[in-house]
Amino acid sequence: MLAVTNVFEIVAEPARRSILDSLVEGPRSVSEIVEATGLSQPNASRHLRILREAKVVESTPEGQRRLYELRPAGLAELIGWLAPYQRLWRGS
Repeated sequence: MLAVTNVFEIVAEPARRSILDSLVEGPRSVSEIVEATGLSQPNASRHLRILREAKVVESTPEGQRRLYELRPAGLAELIGWLAPYQRLWRGS
């Protein structure tokens, strides 16, 4: 598997964006992510591993399952890059 080196590569993948979108509402289990995104369980797990290794999401054990949630600090590079553009959007 190709190593993902930065947050831009993370969000370039539509499946990972879909997972991130599903986590905006709060922590979710893999099965909830699968239901929200329409991804297969193995595919969701693969993308969650990439997101976790990139420190964009974190997982917390809860009984027999794991809950995944966003780590906003993991998106800091992307947010920093977008900041100048946000000023343009606010000005129009």
